[in-house]
Amino acid sequence: MVTNIDRLRAARPGLLLIELALIVATFVFDDYIPLSKTPVLFAIAWMSMWLRGVTWRSVGFTLPAGWMRLAVIGLIAGVAMWCLEFFVESPLLRQITGELPDLHVFDDVVGNLKYLLIILGLNIVLAAFGEEMVWRGYALPRVAGLIGESRNSWIAALVLVNVAFGLAHLYQGLSGVVEAGFAGFLLGLLYLGTGRNLIAPMVAHWISNNIEFVLIYFGLHPGVGS
Repeated sequence: MVTNIDRLRAARPGLLLIELALIVATFVFDDYIPLSKTPVLFAIAWMSMWLRGVTWRSVGFTLPAGWMRLAVIGLIAGVAMWCLEFFVESPLLRQITGELPDLHVFDDVVGNLKYLLIILGLNIVLAAFGEEMVWRGYALPRVAGLIGESRNSWIAALVLVNVAFGLAHLYQGLSGVVEAGFAGFLLGLLYLGTGRNLIAPMVAHWISNNIEFVLIYFGLHPGVGS
């Protein structure tokens, strides 16, 4: 749990300004960052937490006694999130915006088993682990702590952080931004609902993405390879 001492440290404007400047620079110069900006954001998060005396364990990166139950919850949630996105969100957004999420960056996965295996491996490191550590483990408690850490603060943090999470997927177009932002919101709820532990959202993120990548490989995902 975040302590009163941490809240005082978090209020230091100098550190906050440095964090914001580095995060903004990461997004602005995204084209110059190879593969993914997640490792850069992870480094910024680690720096911030170290300077504030916050550990990854304290924000949920730990295996509690009931970790297997959390993993099962994450598995079920991941399948449910994918179903919601594939059968409800995507068709609805297509009707509203006239477009599907732009996933052409994954065109080379179609029919390419070697590339699929590479993507599945990166999914573990960059999405399931990296993005959850950054967005749910670091950003969500950080913003909530800055606002005041009341119930309303966590609700506001859920909205603000996942607007940013959606915008981090701007390369997927408007529909992709909306889908990613909503998925991040659900993962944030999962994080809070499981006692601010990262296991369930990590597993859910991993499962939902894996299903998408397998569908892309078989050419069954709309908007890819066409």
